Amino acid sequence: MEDASPPQKDKVNPAEWLQKHGDYLFRYALSRLRDPEAAEEVVQETFVAGLRAIDQYSGRGAERGWLLGILKRKIIDQFRRRSRMSAVSISESGDDWVSGLFDSTGHWKTDPRFLGTQPSESLEREEFWAAVRDCIGKLPQRQADVFVLRELDGAESEEICKEIDISTSNLWVLLHRARLQLAKCLQGRWKNEKAG
Repeated sequence: MEDASPPQKDKVNPAEWLQKHGDYLFRYALSRLRDPEAAEEVVQETFVAGLRAIDQYSGRGAERGWLLGILKRKIIDQFRRRSRMSAVSISESGDDWVSGLFDSTGHWKTDPRFLGTQPSESLEREEFWAAVRDCIGKLPQRQADVFVLRELDGAESEEICKEIDISTSNLWVLLHRARLQLAKCLQGRWKNEKAG
């Protein structure tokens, strides 16, 4: 039976990080950034930062968790870099049909993460999230970044505004537009599947 105790600090071997954690960290970064090159870059930055801060690793927690914490900061740094380089430009769409999807505060009326527990519902949930990922990939970069931080990572508004260097009102505009575009994309996608 393997020892279930957390790794000791003196047993940490950075030479094994790529093999042990590289794929996991890359998949995590790719799911957030949707750009293989950017994902690879932040994983590399994570390993470099881990090497520089190895003395700060206490060994009490999981090595992967520690590296994931560093990666999350690197992803936010990437979002910040993107926000500096891009401008928001998307035309306003009519949002009459969207009123059924979101409440007055801009949150989902029914949380799409909780579709059910039956196998058929599980398949529908997987298809739904594949569609969401595809639709997020079609958003303008800045909208996608704030939507991922807020809705997928659960970051607080103040934190997002600070990290991306935007005002609260700008955040809400970006989130509103992202939700409108996502709802429109998802609705179009479901119509196409039912017609096909």
